[in-house]
Amino acid sequence: MTTAKWIWICRVALAILLGLCCVGADVPNGYHREICQYRKGLPMQPHSEYRNRLLAIREQMLIRATLEGPEIYGYILPSTDEHLNQEVAARDQRLHYLSGYTGNRAFAAITQSGAAIWLENRFARQADGELDCDWQIFLNDGNVTIADWLGSQLHMNKRIGADPQLVPHHLWLTWEREMAAKFLKLIRVNSNLVDMIWDPDRPEPPKHHVIEVQPRDYAGEKWEDKVNELRRRLRHLNCDAMVVTSLTEIAYLLNIRGTDIPYTPVVKSFVIVSHEDIFFYVDHAKISINIDLHLRTDCYNENCVKIKEYQRVWSDIRTYVQIWKRILVPAPCVQEPGASEAIYTAVPAKNLVEHISPIIFMRAQKNSEEQEGMRKAHIRDGAAMCEAISNLEARFYTELWTEEKIKYEVELMRLSQSNAKGLSLRTVVAYGEHSALPYYISSNVTNIEVSDQSLLVIESGGQYLEGTTDVSRTYIFGEPTRDMKRAYTAVLAGILHISNLIFPASVKPSGVDSVVRAKVWHEMTDYPQETGHGIGAYGSVEEPPISVSYGQNSSYHFKQGYFFSSESGFYKRDDYGVRIKNVLEVLDSGRTTTTGEHFLAFQPVTLVPYEPKLIDGSMLSSDEKRMLNKYNAKIRKDIGDELKRLGNMKAFYWMMNKTRHIREYLPEDEYRAAMGGVCRTHSHLPLIAVFLMILASFIRPMWQL
Repeated sequence: MTTAKWIWICRVALAILLGLCCVGADVPNGYHREICQYRKGLPMQPHSEYRNRLLAIREQMLIRATLEGPEIYGYILPSTDEHLNQEVAARDQRLHYLSGYTGNRAFAAITQSGAAIWLENRFARQADGELDCDWQIFLNDGNVTIADWLGSQLHMNKRIGADPQLVPHHLWLTWEREMAAKFLKLIRVNSNLVDMIWDPDRPEPPKHHVIEVQPRDYAGEKWEDKVNELRRRLRHLNCDAMVVTSLTEIAYLLNIRGTDIPYTPVVKSFVIVSHEDIFFYVDHAKISINIDLHLRTDCYNENCVKIKEYQRVWSDIRTYVQIWKRILVPAPCVQEPGASEAIYTAVPAKNLVEHISPIIFMRAQKNSEEQEGMRKAHIRDGAAMCEAISNLEARFYTELWTEEKIKYEVELMRLSQSNAKGLSLRTVVAYGEHSALPYYISSNVTNIEVSDQSLLVIESGGQYLEGTTDVSRTYIFGEPTRDMKRAYTAVLAGILHISNLIFPASVKPSGVDSVVRAKVWHEMTDYPQETGHGIGAYGSVEEPPISVSYGQNSSYHFKQGYFFSSESGFYKRDDYGVRIKNVLEVLDSGRTTTTGEHFLAFQPVTLVPYEPKLIDGSMLSSDEKRMLNKYNAKIRKDIGDELKRLGNMKAFYWMMNKTRHIREYLPEDEYRAAMGGVCRTHSHLPLIAVFLMILASFIRPMWQL
């Protein structure tokens, strides 16, 4: 027998062995679902519409997918939309329609015999209450990947399908590599299978979502100037054009805002910018006369926008690659996932230039009008929070309160403010053991009653014409324990230090992380989330390039005009948690190092009182107390003026009480008492000193003799 035949036989034997191992392998166990322990494979309800949809999509995997090739045996469905947004419009909530899961940041995988979902730990309990027992739950940071699960479900050489419009290009490459290691093949299925079974009942695009112009008073500069700056940067990169896929970048670039997705004021669209043209791909029903005038759609030069139907972007890319030799396609940048696999596939490799979007850095550095707008937005937001929490405290013992009821009150007060345009994130209200979960998301499924026995964490934010806010505070309505005060004060101290930090401009964001965490580390604990991230001006609550986390080796630096969130936390498992978050502005201190490098400084723009009942003054240094008094004085001035302008004296007096001046230096006896010492045990020290002086007066004459 020839060597070639032996090699062929060995390969076949190895393939058969691996196939048997894969089929025989145990199905990975995911998140323990106690409710499903005795209902394996059974629906939560006797008649489950979600089970019927699961059966329907399995049918599509075998029938409809054959229109694009052989049938597929597995299908991956992300929770994102075509622009890779985590929060999506009702029309794009495909994962919710299929499974009943209402959270985000998730991926589902379906085979003919199983269904599984991967999500963040904070959504696990919510998913457990919403999903039928047909579904297994896995955590994104767990040991079981999508490829591992599919490998345990399927034989070798089976095809796995996914919609390339919903998957970032770099994630697609990762999946492709992991599937290949399991002898599976990932293929593009351009017709989304959920849309196939959803069509009759799928929500229509809202007809009343008209695009709004962001006035120059708030935007700070004309959109034409932004486009010209983008073109200048494209020339520097030797690129002929750029495909803009991020909705927040499009909103910034064209000075427009919309209501197409929750929590972020954007318009579902694409933009292509070349040195001669600007193409805007959007639903024509959203275009008003104001937008036509704003974007100058009636002229034909390089600063006039040509509006086309949303789906035309794909044919235009294929057409214009014949003209443009180098096309910039966005690459990932911190929180931004870059362009989808579909965009990367549409641009030929010889024309494609993969690069971080220049718009990210243009947008991050706010101009003077945007900076002033962000400060005004946080004054409005601070007044809203003072009103909400003062009302909550006043009514706390006369009504029954739950997490969801408090969430409603906080959102109501925020949305009642002038120029309020909506929320910037899902409001989180976490009480007791829920507050001990760093990534907890409150919902009707997990809702519990709130009492005065433990800590309450509220994380929320708003969208205003002037800017975007993001704030976290921790409260207690009863009396805190010593451990609670110690935890809260450690967190507060870190926030005070970073809010007053002055540092050389060359320091990376990861380098300032330890300033916030130092006090928490001193308590021999840490918090898992990143300390901070960039924030937009009436845009996204989380935007690149800033990410403050000591585990990330980012090459980006702070610049004057950047705004970012600063967060610290303390979590005692199954008991309570503390979280404080402010938005900080980056300032130029006006000073330089001996080598000529600029010093930058941080300044808090969030103006919401801390909880004085939770502050242990003996843990704060005199400098930290001075920082706290300075912050409280700013709240009294700026928020006090706003509350008086609104005529809300009840919230005004509540705020004044929460921001009272604290003594920066304690008398020695009070300090020793606070530190646990008993001062009166030392009251005899003066008598001892007098005795020693008298004794010395006798000894000295005797010594002279």
